[in-house]
Amino acid sequence: MSSRRSRSRQSGGSRISDDQINDLVSKLQQLLPEIRNSRRSDKVSASTVLQETCNYIRNLHREVDDLSERLSELLATTDTAQAAVIRSLLLQ
Repeated sequence: MSSRRSRSRQSGGSRISDDQINDLVSKLQQLLPEIRNSRRSDKVSASTVLQETCNYIRNLHREVDDLSERLSELLATTDTAQAAVIRSLLLQ
């Protein structure tokens, strides 16, 4: 066991086993379209899964930003009544 993992286990109070880490990495792997849809899905390292998870989250953030910008533009060009309807739908 690495000294870094040992320190984090001692300072954190709750301990997580290697089996639990492997299970969590496996669950992450199942959520990632890039890995799930590839033929190599059974042979992926934990570091690859974590890197792909970071990339996937970054891409999701970009998509949210793009959609937010498009929505803002749409609301700015829509008349007040339509914009109010869209806003009320978003707040539900």
